[in-house]
Amino acid sequence: QVQFAESGGGLVQPGGSLRLSCAASGFTLDHYSIGWFRQAPGKDREGVSCISAGGSTYYVDSVKGRFTISRDNAKNTVYLQMNSLKPEDTAVYYCAQHLGLYCSGYRSPSRFTYWGQGTQVTVSS
Repeated sequence: QVQFAESGGGLVQPGGSLRLSCAASGFTLDHYSIGWFRQAPGKDREGVSCISAGGSTYYVDSVKGRFTISRDNAKNTVYLQMNSLKPEDTAVYYCAQHLGLYCSGYRSPSRFTYWGQGTQVTVSS
């Protein structure tokens, strides 16, 4: 049984910070690249960031410099530190396992599997 569990979301004011956690069960995530995605109301799910099994990190331009992805293989967990949050960051955030090598195509949900249940992030004053 392979599962992800996202946590750490909540309501935060613009400029605030949150740290999201993606805890894996049923497999050891250090063999895989893991991506973070988000889905805002009325919009498609979009890739945000990815970390490869070797620790290389990737970010879309809209979050670069504000978000940091990391992994703690001993805890079987991937994190997304989100700073300087903006209202446009409001979405349900998901993590998932990459189907192939590295983080190739990390912006595309079709390249990933084993989605978690998501955690809501709301940025509002």
